Amino acid sequence: MEALAALLEASALGQWARGSAIAYPVANVLHLLGLVLLIGGIGVVDLRLAGFLPSLPTVPLSKAMTPFALAGLALLALSGAVMFAADAGPMVASEIFRLKLALIGLGLGHAVLFRWLWRSRLDSWDTDPPLAGRLMALGSLSLWLSVGTLGRWIAYA
Repeated sequence: MEALAALLEASALGQWARGSAIAYPVANVLHLLGLVLLIGGIGVVDLRLAGFLPSLPTVPLSKAMTPFALAGLALLALSGAVMFAADAGPMVASEIFRLKLALIGLGLGHAVLFRWLWRSRLDSWDTDPPLAGRLMALGSLSLWLSVGTLGRWIAYA
C-alpha cells in the first residue's frame, strides 16, 4: 500500500495537488460541500426512517434527498482523491485515515443492505416502521457522522 501511495504522490495529480496554490484548498472546500450534501441528504432520510419528522412522507422524501446524498458522495470521492494524492504517504500511515476508510466501506455496505432489505417496504414505513429498519437508519446516520468526524480529525492527529 505504501508503494502505491508513493506512486500516487509522484503522479501528475499528486504534484498538481501539492504544487498548486489553489488545488488543495479548493478540493478541501469541495470535500466539505460533499460532506454537507451526503449527510444533509441521507441524514434527513435516516432521521425520518428512525421515527423523527413523522409528518414527512417517507418515499417522496427519500426520492427527493437521495440524489443529493449521491452527489455528495461523488463529490467526496473526487475531492478526496485530490487531497489523498497530495499527501498519500502520511495518509496511508494514519490510523485515523484507515479507520475513516473502513467506516466508509461499512457505510456503503450498510446502504446497499438497507436498500436491499427495505426498498420494497418503504411505502408502509409511514404507518408501520419496522424496529430493525429504524435501528439501521440510526446506524447509517451514526456511521456517516463518524466518517465526517474522522475526516476532520485527520488534520489534528
